[in-house]
Amino acid sequence: MNYSFEQLEDVHRISVIDIYNHYIENSFAAYPEMKVDYKFFDLMLEKTKGYPAFTIINCSSKKIVGFCYLKAYHPFPVFNETAEITYFIEPSEVGKGIGKKALQVMEEKGREMGIKQILASISSLNDQSLSFHQKNGFKECGKFNKIIKKNGIYFDIIWMQKELQ
Repeated sequence: MNYSFEQLEDVHRISVIDIYNHYIENSFAAYPEMKVDYKFFDLMLEKTKGYPAFTIINCSSKKIVGFCYLKAYHPFPVFNETAEITYFIEPSEVGKGIGKKALQVMEEKGREMGIKQILASISSLNDQSLSFHQKNGFKECGKFNKIIKKNGIYFDIIWMQKELQ
């Protein structure tokens, strides 16, 4: 696997938002119902300030094939040891171990900054993500029933948690 992780920066805006928009339009993995504007990238940068945030680059093609980041779970300092994880991988690259590597990088960087718990918010209709997280040590810790409606379909949000050792 020949991939590198580069700090998420403005130069990655278009590729990152294009990947995210793919999941918005073609799945229930990303929650918005409509594609987001490229300005949405500014919100990503703001949410991840002080946390690890990377684009994932295929070293051979130099193409961005995904992105991953941690962000604060809650702004109160009492939650400083807890972070929420997000990652999206270019669909043609799924199944190549990139998600697992991204998770490992996020866990390592999280440990370095004192994170002890990682949370993931996952659509109940995203079986692939639920399975991935379970296989990688996450446990279901909460479920909000039918709190989201996308494209006329109601679904649950499942929270999964992993304790970092």
